[in-house]
Formats: sequence, C-alpha cells, structure tokens
Amino acid sequence: MELLTRYLDRSNSVSSTATLDFIKEEKLRDDLKYYFMSPCEKYRARRHIPWKLGVQILKIVMITTQLVLFGLNNQLVVSYKEENAMALKNLFLKDYSGVDEDDYSVAVYTQPGVYDSLFHVLDQYGRLGRLAVGPISYAEDEDGGPLPLVVCKNLYRRGSVQPSDEAYDIDAQLETICLPLLPKTALQWRTHNASFFDLDFYRLVDVKITFKLKGINLQTVRSRELPDCYSFSVTITFDNQCHSGKVKLFLDMDAQSSACRDWKISGTAEKNTHYLLVFDGFVILVCLTSAVLCTRSIVLAVRLLQRFSRFLHENHNRKVCEDDQGEFLNGWYALVIVSDLLTIIGSILKMEIQAKSLTSYDVCSIFLGTSTLLVWVGVIRYLGYFQKYNVLILTMKAAFPKVLRFCCCAGMIYLGYTFCGWIVLGPYHEKFEGLSLVAECLFSLLNGDDMFTTFAQLKDKNTLVWLFSRAYLYSFISLFIYMVLSLFIALITDAYETIKNYQRDGFPLTDLHKFLHDQKDTLAPEDGRQTDVHIRYPVFCCCERVHENDEATLIS
Repeated sequence: MELLTRYLDRSNSVSSTATLDFIKEEKLRDDLKYYFMSPCEKYRARRHIPWKLGVQILKIVMITTQLVLFGLNNQLVVSYKEENAMALKNLFLKDYSGVDEDDYSVAVYTQPGVYDSLFHVLDQYGRLGRLAVGPISYAEDEDGGPLPLVVCKNLYRRGSVQPSDEAYDIDAQLETICLPLLPKTALQWRTHNASFFDLDFYRLVDVKITFKLKGINLQTVRSRELPDCYSFSVTITFDNQCHSGKVKLFLDMDAQSSACRDWKISGTAEKNTHYLLVFDGFVILVCLTSAVLCTRSIVLAVRLLQRFSRFLHENHNRKVCEDDQGEFLNGWYALVIVSDLLTIIGSILKMEIQAKSLTSYDVCSIFLGTSTLLVWVGVIRYLGYFQKYNVLILTMKAAFPKVLRFCCCAGMIYLGYTFCGWIVLGPYHEKFEGLSLVAECLFSLLNGDDMFTTFAQLKDKNTLVWLFSRAYLYSFISLFIYMVLSLFIALITDAYETIKNYQRDGFPLTDLHKFLHDQKDTLAPEDGRQTDVHIRYPVFCCCERVHENDEATLIS
C-alpha cells in the first residue's frame, strides 16, 4: 500500500511538471506568433491598436511636408547666392561672357589686358553704389566706417629670366605686398599708388583683390518669411602661377547669412515663422515617440529570443541558428531609429536656421534628406506582409551577399582602368583630368552614355596616345558591358528565380518556423534540397539550414 501511494505521488508530480512545461511552451508559442504577426493580424487577434504603424504613417506625412517647406526655402537661398555671384562677376570682371571657362571665369593674354582688368575692378568698386541693381553696399567696421578693399600681389623675391639665352635666376621665396584702398580713394589710386601697380610679370605669381559687401535677401518676403542679411567676402584672383602667357581670373564669393539688426515688416512673416517652429517641434515629438516604440520592440524581441533559446537548450539541447536570430533582430527597427535620430538633428538645425542662429543650410539638407530617404525605404517593411509585393525584398536579401562580393572583384578592375586612364589620357582629354572625373566618365560609359563624345573629344596630336585610347576605351566597354554587367544582372535573376521556386514549392523550414507551426519534429534535419542562397520569409524565418553538428547529435 505504501509503494502504491509513492507511485501515485510520483505520477502526479511528473504529470504536474509536464503540464507546466506544456503551458510554458504554449505561452512561448503564442507570444512568438503574436510578435511576428502583421499590424492587422495583431488587431484581429487581440484588438491591439497598431500604434507603431499609425506613428510611421503620421511621421512620413510630417517629415515629407517639412522637407518640402525647407527645400523651397533653401532653393531661394541658393538662387540668391548664385545670382549674386553672377552679378558680381559681371560687375567686376572685364569682358566676362556670362559663362565660366573651365574652372576659371576669364583669361587674359597680354600685359595691357591684365592692367585693364585690374583697373576695371578698382573702378567698378569705387562706383558700386551707382552701378549695383540689387540691395548691396560696402561692409562697415565697428565704428561705422567702410571696410577697405585690399590688393595683394605675391612675387618671387628675386627673379631674372632670359628665355633667349636659356638662363634664369629665381629666388623661390615669395613676398607679399598689400595695398588697402577705401571706396572713396579707390578712384584716386592712379595719382597716389601708381608704382604699386607696376607689375614685374616674370616675378609675379598672383594678384588677389579682397573686399566685403553687405546685402539683403528680400525675395523671402514672398514666401512669408523674414529676409536675411548677408555678408559677402569676395576674392578676385589674377593667377599667373604657370607663367605660360595665360593669366586666369577667378572670382570666389563666400556668403554668410545672419539676422538683420534693425528691421520692420508688415504682414504675417513673423507669425509664419512661429508656426513653422511649432510644426518642427511636433515633428521632433513624433520622432521621439517612434524611436521609443521601436526600441521597445527591439527589447521585446531580445527577450523572446532569450526565451526561445532557453527552450531549445533545455528541451532539445540545441542552439538557435543565425537565421532564426536574424528574425528577432529586425533591421527595419534599426533603420527607423536611425531615421528618427537624423530627423531630430535636422529639425533642430532647421529651427536654429529659422531663428537666425545658424546658417548651415547644406548640413541641415543632408540630415533631412537622408532621414526622408530612410523613412520612405522603411515603408517596404509593411509591403513585405503581402506576398506579391514581398518578392522584391526577398530577392534583394538573397542577392545582396553575392552582388557585394561580385562588386568587390569588379571594383578592382574598375580602379585599374581609372588610374590608367587618368595617367595616360588626363593631359589630352578633359574627362580624364582628375581621378573623380575618370571614375564618373567610366561609369557613364558602363551605362552606355556619351560614348561617341568620349571618343571624339580626344586630341589626336599624339598618335601613340590616340591608339592607346582606342584600345583602352574599346576594352573597357566590351569587358564591362558584355561581361561584368551581364553577370551582375544574372546574379539578381538567379536569386529571383530561386525565390519564385520557393514560393511555388514551399520555403525550407527552420526550428523557429516548425515551433510556431507546432510541429513535433523540431529537431529533424532538413532532408530536401540544399542551396547556398539564404533567404528569409517576411513573417517567419524560412531559410534553408545545413547543420552537420545537429545531425551528428541526433544520430548519437
């Protein structure tokens, strides 16, 4: 009787333990199934409102609106700077045609031409108030006086050149001599400082004329925003470094905006600025909410991964495969968090720009543009819940590793052609003058663009280089278009066909997929086809696995 009692107690204990394990397993399965559901499935299953989806939709609308508003304002700023640069070139550069020649604006080839261009700058500067059409004037110092124009010439300390005798005597040390001129005295230089402008062209390296101007961008009033005040730092350079008989003229302008000190405007410009600041603050709040929700999902995924890993280890003495781990560590959430951070930083910069505390339009554009790109790319995640739209995502995931390895190999050949083209064809072809230009030209040829022009523009003064250029261009085009590009497309096509076959015949199952489907043969190894293409189904991990160690454990 005592033995029977002990047996019944032991049976009840074992049954109770089995029941607890079964409940624990079912609880884990339910949590995993719920985690991998789409937002609509979660709502139907537990009436859980898809807050993340709603926040993402709201964020897309707000960030895109913010980007458009900032882009329109930025276009006004950029156009104002470019048009002012063009106006200054027409004002100060003699015989400027309106179009820059290569990397410089104007070139002169005679000594009288250099003097005429130099004196033209000084004369135009002295009469700027009567010549300028836009709201622009001389910059002033702290005492309210105009800042001077400064003319500096850089010369070799000593120089004597006799080309007919093939003799020269040069001291390579440079000396700089500067002359400041006020706007009122700029027109009187001929009588007071004529000796300064007596240039020794054998010694002359360059002449730089620097001055500052002030301007106001009134066109922003039309967009109901406060106008900005600008400070223009202008540098006009007469470049004679080559001593080739060609003096190049450059005009460089650095524009810095700031809030105007004394202004008065009627209308709604100031109120509109306040509305924009409130809107940007709301964008930051939405992005913070999105980042918190995604971070919460990542923490939940890590906890589920730990629970599933503990279950496999305790019940089957197995480890979670890398593909199953990748299903928990969702890269889309990381993408959303990065886009949120970029949006927050860009919005803060935009608010500072609107408050006239910063002028970093380009930096703000990079942050806002990149964040908007990532936000729209993140929409693909929700399209992935539909099988017809998910083919693109699965094809990209399957093809990406092979494409990356292929590009690394093809890139070595591409770099070789880049360096070779630069060193050989650079002196004879404008598209090969720099490494970046060569890379851009070859990429254009790779896509079949601008082929004839590239062939025709090569100067045929050197027969050997001309013959080499033909062999160089023909070999590159043939190799990359007919072989490299075709193989690149074939890799993607192969991945696409593999995905289509999987969708027709069924995706291989992993431990996670089997567990979610309540299959008892979770430990059974895959005994069908085996491929080196690793893909993942959008909801459950559906990658093919080959685990020799698991097979050995199972056999033993």
